[in-house]
Amino acid sequence: MPDRATTTTQHRKQQILEVLAKMLEEAPDTRITTARLAASVGVSEAALYRHFPSKSKMFEALLSFAEETLFARIGRLSSEQVGALSQCQGLLRLYLEFCERNPGITRLLTGRALTGEPRRLHQQVAQLYERLETQLKQYLREAELREGLRPRLPVATTANLIMASAEGRVTQFCRSDFRRHPTEDWADQWSVLAEGLMQPVLTASP
Repeated sequence: MPDRATTTTQHRKQQILEVLAKMLEEAPDTRITTARLAASVGVSEAALYRHFPSKSKMFEALLSFAEETLFARIGRLSSEQVGALSQCQGLLRLYLEFCERNPGITRLLTGRALTGEPRRLHQQVAQLYERLETQLKQYLREAELREGLRPRLPVATTANLIMASAEGRVTQFCRSDFRRHPTEDWADQWSVLAEGLMQPVLTASP
């Protein structure tokens, strides 16, 4: 079992990240300083730095939380959803729902809160989106083997198209100061989008 000091440290780190995410949500155009963050948490800046050596490390932790949470849920899709389009829809729904429930972190995922931050944070965001597209491509490739269907466009192009559609909803969410929810009307939009994505695989006549 973890000792009391370890538990207290973990709790404080969690508290710092939760306060930071809330500040990102409530002050979208205000640069967050460690002094303001420490005051909001109720600790000194020195205490803040004992848990995180820099603000960029806090952002890194929030992005890691987003990636771990999303892919833990995405990992269950293959057993919960049958068919490539259902799996693609499920992945995009998880992404949109996560962003809707975590607006502060969503500002990091869209890059709006990363201006002037180290390049590695931008690369971390790019890597997350690359993983999402890679998973979509896997679903689409498996459709030919399992369902006799293939995308009308190349697999990579199709995955990029549907990911871009979901990303656009998230960008609108941020631009509206979180009033225009990304899941709003998404089910209807996905139905129209998905209708023309796939086609039967043609087999040669004997």
